[in-house]
Amino acid sequence: MKESAFKSVKDLPATHVLGSGTPACAGCGALEGIKIFCDILGDKTVFVNAAGCMTLLTVYPFTPFRGSWIYTAMASAPAGAQGVRDALDLLIRKGRLKPKDDLKVVVLTGDGSAYGMGLSSTSAAIYRELDFIYICYDNEGYGNTGYQFSAATPHAARTATSKGVGGYWGYKKDLFSIWAAHRPTYVATVVGTEPLDMARKIEKAKDLKGSKLFIVLSPCPTGWRFEPAETIEVGKLAVKTGAWPLKEYINGKVVHTKIPLPRGKRPLVEEYLKRQGRFAHLFSPTRNEEVLEEIQARVDAYWEGVV
Repeated sequence: MKESAFKSVKDLPATHVLGSGTPACAGCGALEGIKIFCDILGDKTVFVNAAGCMTLLTVYPFTPFRGSWIYTAMASAPAGAQGVRDALDLLIRKGRLKPKDDLKVVVLTGDGSAYGMGLSSTSAAIYRELDFIYICYDNEGYGNTGYQFSAATPHAARTATSKGVGGYWGYKKDLFSIWAAHRPTYVATVVGTEPLDMARKIEKAKDLKGSKLFIVLSPCPTGWRFEPAETIEVGKLAVKTGAWPLKEYINGKVVHTKIPLPRGKRPLVEEYLKRQGRFAHLFSPTRNEEVLEEIQARVDAYWEGVV
């Protein structure tokens, strides 16, 4: 594996491939992450975009991507990627496309597709060893339709469909482990507020053959209920508190790329939760110690198994 070209944040590209005028909610964490992907992957791409928030980037016949773009139904993006990849391979085989002009096939979905209704087609694509990059922008809910809960919604968060006193009753699905169990070429968790970690992982994966999958934590001011100016701080707290582990799966092994401070020295998870209105009911009108302790215990237990 070649050494990363990114030694510091200063090495990251200065100009984003996506235009700064791209329509999206102010402070969108998903757009923050996608810009970094576009910077590093460059122009020779085909984005296969499943229905979701990022579909709103395009206004037919225009898109903010300098490469190509195709729209699919929410559950069908990996199947669409298979068709695009097969077509490109056929053109190369017939001499109608030079290998140097080949395009990278990139699936772009939200967590509603990645964790739920599109998981079957993703599983099949990995099983077929499809050569593609899969990007899930994980804003932990169905953000494009009013922010209903999804299989990525964390425990106790309030959404449009979990408004009860306790918030969402379920627990966030471990998509990283599900994908890694398929033994793909590469899997990683990233967040746009840790751009150097993210850039190094994209650079490492982009030229590998096979299925490469990324889960991008995407703080959502609209659904998570915080001020857009706080997106970066919220994303950093997700990592500092240990709530969002940064890790990668490669060559059959899971490696954590950023280890938070030990228990007692790192911020409590509640410092992350306090910044989001979707968890406000855990602090007011009365503090819900039981749920807060449960959330903290689950994070602590995770890191006890790592370090």
